[in-house]
Amino acid sequence: MHLLALLPLLVSVSDLILTSAPSISIFFPATSATKVCTLQNSFQPDFVAEGDFVIGGIFPLHYNQEMPDLNSTYLPPPVNCRFDPRAFRWAQTLRLAVDEINQSSELLPNNTLGYKIFDSCAYPLTGQRAALAMLNGLKERDAPVCSGASPLLAVIGESGSAQSIVVSRILRPFRIPMISYFSSCACFTDRRKFPTFFRVIPNDDYQVKAIAQLLIHFNWTWVGLVRGDHEYGRFAVQGLKLKIITQSFNFWSQDLGNLNSLAKVVVVFSAEGEMTPFLRDYMNQNITGIQWVASEAWVTASVFTGSEYYPFLGGTIGFGIRKGHIQKLWEYLQTVNPQQYPDNVLVHELWEALYGCSSSQSFGSRLPSCSGQELLLEQHSAYMNTSSPRVAYNVYKAVYAVAHSLHNLLLCQKDRGPFLNNSCAQSNNIHPWQLQHYLQEVTFDIDGEEVNFDLKGDSIPYYDVINWQRGTGGNIEFVNVGLFDGTKSAGEELVIQDSAIMYAGHQSKVPVSICSTSCFPGYRKAVRRGEPLCCFDCVPCDTGKISNQTNSVDCTFCPEDFWSNENRTACISKKVEFLAYDTLGIILTLIAVVGACLTMAVFAVFFYHRNTAIVRVNNSELSFFILFALTLCFLCCLVFIGEPTVWSCMLRHTAFSITFSLCISCILGKTLVVLAAFTATRPGDNIMKWLGPKQQRAIIFGSTAVQVIICVAWLIDAPPYPSRNTEYERSKIILECSVGSNLAFWCVLGYIGLQACLCFVLAFLARKLPGNFNEAKFITFSMLIFCAVWLAFIPAYISSPGNYADAVESFAILASGFGLLFCLFAPKCYIILLKPEKNTKQRATMLNTSAAIQTKFPRCGTNKDLSYILRGGVNKICLYVCIVIYTFFKMIYLFSLNFSSLHLVECRLNTMIG
Repeated sequence: MHLLALLPLLVSVSDLILTSAPSISIFFPATSATKVCTLQNSFQPDFVAEGDFVIGGIFPLHYNQEMPDLNSTYLPPPVNCRFDPRAFRWAQTLRLAVDEINQSSELLPNNTLGYKIFDSCAYPLTGQRAALAMLNGLKERDAPVCSGASPLLAVIGESGSAQSIVVSRILRPFRIPMISYFSSCACFTDRRKFPTFFRVIPNDDYQVKAIAQLLIHFNWTWVGLVRGDHEYGRFAVQGLKLKIITQSFNFWSQDLGNLNSLAKVVVVFSAEGEMTPFLRDYMNQNITGIQWVASEAWVTASVFTGSEYYPFLGGTIGFGIRKGHIQKLWEYLQTVNPQQYPDNVLVHELWEALYGCSSSQSFGSRLPSCSGQELLLEQHSAYMNTSSPRVAYNVYKAVYAVAHSLHNLLLCQKDRGPFLNNSCAQSNNIHPWQLQHYLQEVTFDIDGEEVNFDLKGDSIPYYDVINWQRGTGGNIEFVNVGLFDGTKSAGEELVIQDSAIMYAGHQSKVPVSICSTSCFPGYRKAVRRGEPLCCFDCVPCDTGKISNQTNSVDCTFCPEDFWSNENRTACISKKVEFLAYDTLGIILTLIAVVGACLTMAVFAVFFYHRNTAIVRVNNSELSFFILFALTLCFLCCLVFIGEPTVWSCMLRHTAFSITFSLCISCILGKTLVVLAAFTATRPGDNIMKWLGPKQQRAIIFGSTAVQVIICVAWLIDAPPYPSRNTEYERSKIILECSVGSNLAFWCVLGYIGLQACLCFVLAFLARKLPGNFNEAKFITFSMLIFCAVWLAFIPAYISSPGNYADAVESFAILASGFGLLFCLFAPKCYIILLKPEKNTKQRATMLNTSAAIQTKFPRCGTNKDLSYILRGGVNKICLYVCIVIYTFFKMIYLFSLNFSSLHLVECRLNTMIG
């Protein structure tokens, strides 16, 4: 269904304007040459009753159905006005109330009320004529010159706000109070413009507030607005928009022709007479599925209750005036018939409207004749619906308000009155403004309801929530499904029985009328440029932000130690990561323990075979020092695993640097011994006396002492400390050890590197020199791997945060430790354990002799077994070990550059192990 078909109905841009038309034509005859002033036309009341005090009544007994062409180029044709049985019932209610008051012995005793009832035809111009006519006497032609008080004390009327504005302005100079039974425009609260206006219907401010809450209740944020081209429509639409804005609720109104298929709800502020031509065109275009929200002006209009209206108006929801009970109304309405009022045109029109026949041919009707004695039945709901009177009940209350005010005025005691010098009003010459004073303060009960007026002339705000549902005969019935009580606190005024509502299209499910669907928690609204606020896109919150409400305008940041969950709906504690005893930590622990155990095993082998030739000729003391330092190196890896603490952070860097410095210092001593041993094989060389055990210990102690001094200065000046890294990955808190002083950290590593490089250079120079089991080649291999490992460590360490940096440093320690262990001690253990026959003093002497011969005579061959051990077997073993260790660390380094999470580290390690 498309509402674009209604585009021809538009006569404005912002709202659809429904314009009323006059009910009569006004003629301006030429000025008579005799200059005699004569009454050209007479506007007589429809019902008149004499009394001591006269009140007026204005009712839309007719309503204009078609608007004539008012282009001012020619005399407009007469307006077609259609009789309204409902408004006729209102007029009869006024007559009933006056009769009850006149018969009452308690209210206005010994006084009677009279009335003059006029038809406004639901048009302001006709209402103006009615107001001017009732200011005169019963007959305009015989009206005397004004003297004394006005013969009219108060006016009950009008129905529409536009008509009431005109009538109130006419009555204002005469200070005649006016009580409206159906004018709800908020404009009447201005006492400067309307000082004599009262009403027994709630102010539209309450109605628009109720409609706004209704839209919020059903989540209808994309609705159309239809209004009449008068103050009632303009003030109502303006008030509705203001209420919705102040309640921080997205809302967008469009004229009916521009509504797209997403807008299924239309709010209408119009009278029933204005709605008739609009609905006729609406029905002709066969548009259905619209959920109408009706104002009180037409929500209980019986003219739309026919079965033909249900497919188009069924399900309408609106706020109706509070209903009441008028005890004798049913019987009184039945007394009105053409027999009793043979000369009353309105009564005959009532019969034509109800029965489709004419009770008298004297009025020129072309309808078939009827007796005029037909019985009024319940099916004549337009006139006889007295089960739940609403507007009629307001008329009833308005008449009684005048009667109670007049009664209080007449009870005034001399010298205790409210006027000048405590005077009272004269009972035989009551001025309307005196009655208004009592009307402002009147309070009375009627049918259990308290009636009074506030300082602005408004009454207590009550509304019934009305739903149009299908009746048993297919017609529309008004079902009460809720209540709006304006006296209650904010948020508690509206009560709706959702289960009792039937919506448009005879559906029990609430229709959806939104421009954009709601944004769920975890998303925020992003308004589309150039479109209303209720048209938006749902954008997911950024990481670290959440929205825990529907239709959140913005996402909020999580606190520092919290992060958004996967759905961005709640802040959860950040995951704390460090190199723990999980898969990676356990692997590193096992490798470190294995390395320490192997080192201790080698130590045991060397200690057990300490008196053998191969141990003694390779400086057993330095070997034991190296094995002790390597054991500490393997064990210091354990300090890198676990949650960082102040002591572990200080210990992990200093312990590993001192132990490695001790190890490299021992290797450096071995290298110097090898060079000295080669020099000692030549006659006259006396270098070994400078590299005795004491000198070797001094070298080791001195080299290690430098590293100790650097570490002590580091711990004193800026020691390492545990820190929480949230910059690398904001969703996690990485517990790591900050080095404290970067300069000290790189000085420690630089010193170890300097020792390793010096050792490598010396070993490389002595690699081909013969000697007692020359270790220069093995030291060269070990230093080569050591330097390669720590050169690869630098970029890997810099690019790896937190626990990854600790893992990389641990791998570097383990890889370099295993490189030193295998390169330096694997060949010796091979001979000790697998070739014990070569581990003898004679073999050592022979090797020394062979080395000397090779030095003196390079072309001479050497012992075949020695060649196998040193050049063939052992060299290859060392080479393979070096390649394996270097390749292993290289893989770890490459993986470390691509680690995105600890889980990935564990998966790749498991894959490598598998």
